[in-house]
Amino acid sequence: MNEEILINFTPQETRVAVMQQGVVQELHIERTASCGLVGNVYLGRVCRILPGMQSAFVEIGLERTAFLHVADIWQPRETAQERPIERILSEGQSIVVQVIKDPIGTKGARLSTQISIAGRMLVYLPQERHIGISQRIESEAEREALRERLTRLMPEDESGGFIVRTMAENASDEEFATDIAYLKKTWADIRDRARVSGPPTVLYQELSLGQRVLRDLVNPETTRIVIDSRENFQKLTAFAEEYTPAVLALLDHYVGQRPLFELHGVEEEIQKALARRVDLKSGGYLIIDQTEAMTTIDVNTGGFVGVRNFDDTIFKTNLEAAVTIARQLRLRNLGGIIIVDFIDMENEEHKKAVLEEFNKALARDHTRLTVNGFTNLGLVEMTRKRTRESLAHVMCQTCPTCGGRGEVKTARTMVYEILRELLREARQFNAREYRILAGPAIIDLFLDEESPSLAMLSDFIGKPVSLQSEGSYLPEQYDIVLM
Repeated sequence: MNEEILINFTPQETRVAVMQQGVVQELHIERTASCGLVGNVYLGRVCRILPGMQSAFVEIGLERTAFLHVADIWQPRETAQERPIERILSEGQSIVVQVIKDPIGTKGARLSTQISIAGRMLVYLPQERHIGISQRIESEAEREALRERLTRLMPEDESGGFIVRTMAENASDEEFATDIAYLKKTWADIRDRARVSGPPTVLYQELSLGQRVLRDLVNPETTRIVIDSRENFQKLTAFAEEYTPAVLALLDHYVGQRPLFELHGVEEEIQKALARRVDLKSGGYLIIDQTEAMTTIDVNTGGFVGVRNFDDTIFKTNLEAAVTIARQLRLRNLGGIIIVDFIDMENEEHKKAVLEEFNKALARDHTRLTVNGFTNLGLVEMTRKRTRESLAHVMCQTCPTCGGRGEVKTARTMVYEILRELLREARQFNAREYRILAGPAIIDLFLDEESPSLAMLSDFIGKPVSLQSEGSYLPEQYDIVLM
């Protein structure tokens, strides 16, 4: 399936859309003010050790201290047994670490002391003398051939190891040699900086999003990479000439007047990807709810009545939903625990077919995931590795009106709350008069249906109560002023 990659540059952010047959499949956004940290290498300082959690907090110069678990501390394979973290690290110690997960929500970045540096064809593991092959290269004969070729090309004094990436299937020896030289030089620079620096210090920064696109996202199906900035087109061309020459022919500078993302319908897709409801072509729809603990996806038939009987309607809706859900997971970059509530199916063959279609659609995903099939309650449980913030977390914030609840109290609820608060105020303060400031809907209710309630309270406290409508007040906002 032919694929195009669109790259939109502004001084504030870089946006990337991966397109297949004119439909957006993936979105990547990197903002100048908050670039991703995964892959960055730091010289950090251990500031606190938690033996009970077998973890440590490490200061690497970020807003929040980063988190290092004992399982992510590299130890030589010859080590007879794993040692507790308090015997490996000490507070105040300097340590070279790499970010393996960006800060998400209130959690700091997650670290590892096992360094890996990604190139175009290879990933370098300076602490491991081991050659691994990407699991996506399935042919055992091909895996062995790649292992032998790389072994021949490695320097005799090489103490590190490599992982062969998926895109290296058809790589030449020259491309391997170029990657090896680049990765070894990068590691040498990191070690040199670590020797002369004090913590916290950035020793190595991962490539920009545009550069990572050329290194990671381009595959044999990619036919074109469209860039809408002349300056960045020149920068990526220079980068490709040095590191990814095979990609050079795909680079295309867009000079049209109409914005690139608008021309290809990407702006509209971004807005849809932030919505809770996703409409299906058949008339059915999905409801996607993202919470701190998990993401739930509910499938509904909606107005779809296009086949002979209800069972077939459910089956067709679930088949379409399976493909759409897989795309939405990539588009929104949803991670962690995901629960899919397909419409209940009695037919076991239908269940099997829907699950097969779901797994087939998920096979296009570059992110590691597991699907556990249907539970006894008819839900599909799955996990998708969370490597960066979801699209909604990058672009949105908690609603200041509802505080993230997704709903606000009714005007009548607020009226009763104000009446209770007014009674509390009257018992504490001996004011001459009380004035209620609130939004128009609340004041209208006080003047109409709830006017007897307000009059009764005024009589009870023995003080007049006046009303003042404030158009700028939010639905749950009010003030009681003592006159």
